[in-house]
Amino acid sequence: MARVNEHYLKLSAGYLFPEIGRRVRAFAEANPAAKIVRLGIGDVTRPLPPAVLKAFHDAVSELGEEKTFMGYGPEQGYGFLIDTIIEKAYAPLGIRLKPSEIFVSDGSKCDTANILDIFALDNRVAIADPVYPVYNDTNVMVGRSGPPDERGYYQGIVYLPCTEGNGFFPALPKERVDIVYLCSPNNPTGMVADARQLKMWVDYALANDAVIFYDAAYEAFITEPGYPHSIYEIEGAGRCAIEFRSFSKTAGFTGVRCAFAVVPEEVSAKTPSGDRVPLNRLWNRRQTTKFNGVSYPVQKAAAAVYSAEGWRQTMETIEYYMGNAGVIREGLKSAGFTVYGGVNAPYIWLKTPGGISSWEFFDKLLTGCHVVGTPGSGFGPSGEGFFRLSAFGSRDDIAEAVERIRKNY
Repeated sequence: MARVNEHYLKLSAGYLFPEIGRRVRAFAEANPAAKIVRLGIGDVTRPLPPAVLKAFHDAVSELGEEKTFMGYGPEQGYGFLIDTIIEKAYAPLGIRLKPSEIFVSDGSKCDTANILDIFALDNRVAIADPVYPVYNDTNVMVGRSGPPDERGYYQGIVYLPCTEGNGFFPALPKERVDIVYLCSPNNPTGMVADARQLKMWVDYALANDAVIFYDAAYEAFITEPGYPHSIYEIEGAGRCAIEFRSFSKTAGFTGVRCAFAVVPEEVSAKTPSGDRVPLNRLWNRRQTTKFNGVSYPVQKAAAAVYSAEGWRQTMETIEYYMGNAGVIREGLKSAGFTVYGGVNAPYIWLKTPGGISSWEFFDKLLTGCHVVGTPGSGFGPSGEGFFRLSAFGSRDDIAEAVERIRKNY
C-alpha cells in the first residue's frame, strides 16, 4: 500500500501566494470591470535587459548548429558563468572564492529547500518570524517539526520574532541552534542588516558550531552605502555560512530561472561519530545526483548580466523598481501609514490601520481599492498587523494604487 509523506499534512493551510491568487480570482470573476493593481507576489514586470536578451538569443542560435550545439553541461554550472560571478559579484567586495565553491541552479527558492537534503533531521533550526514561507514549510515537509501550536509555530523549530522593537532583525536565540536562516535585504520587511548585526550571528555560529543559511537574493537592491552585500564581508563567515543569490529579481529572471549557491570548502558539519565533513562535498554530491544543471542559453544570459552594458541596463531596471518603492513609501507615509522598508529592498512593510488584521486589510484593499498586497500574517505570527506591498510594477500603476489607498484611508 502506497503511503503519503505525513509531514505534508502538518502544514496548516495552503501556501500563501496561491491563497492570494484564489481570493483575487474570485473577486475578479465577480467584478470583471474592476482594474486590479497587483502589488502582492514579488514577480518582476520589466523585460530582460537588451544585452542579456541578445546573449540569450545568440546562445539559442548556437544550439541550432552542429558545431556549436551543447548537450549536458556540468551540474555545478559552466565555468564561464562561475568565473564571471567570482570576478564581478565577489572580488569587488574583497571576497575571494574558488570556482568549486559556486553552484549554479534554477532558483534560490529551490536551493534553500534542497540544501536540507545534506543535513540530519535532528539539527535544531532557527527561523526569523516573519519570514519567507519556504524556509518554514520545507523544514516541516522533511519531518523536522511536530504539529503547529495555536500561534502557528511548529514544534521543534525555534522562531525568532522580528518586531518594531528590535528593528525587524532577529536576536540571538536563548537556546542553542544548529542552523539559522537569515535574509538580507529582508523579505518581507524590506529591512537590511548592517555589519554589526551580521557579525553577531557569525560569532554565534562559530562559537556554537552552527551553520548560517544566508539568503541574499535582493542584495543588488541595496542603495545606501555601508551595508554588506554578502555575508562573506564579515570575518569568519567563510567558515560557517552558505549564501544564496538569484538572478530572478536582479535581472528579471523569474521566468528564465537562474541562481547560485556559495558553499565554501571550509564550512563543515559533524557525523554522529564526531568526524567533520565538508558541506561543499555533500552539496556537490547532491547536485550531481539530483540535478542536471541550468541550460546553456540561460547561463550565457546570466553571464551577460555582469557585462558592462548588461550591468548598466540591469541597474537601470533596479533603479526603476526602487523609484516605485519610493512612490509607495512616501505616498503611504504622507497618508499617515507607518511604513518600513522600500529603501534597500523592493518591498514596503506597512502597519495595518486601526489595528485590523492583515487578512482583513487585504480584503479591504482588494474590494475597496482594487489593490492586491500580501498579508503579513502569511509570513508568520509576528507579521500579524503588518502588510507587504511590492514595487515590481509599472510606475503608472504604482502611482494609481497609492492614490486609491490615500483616498480610502
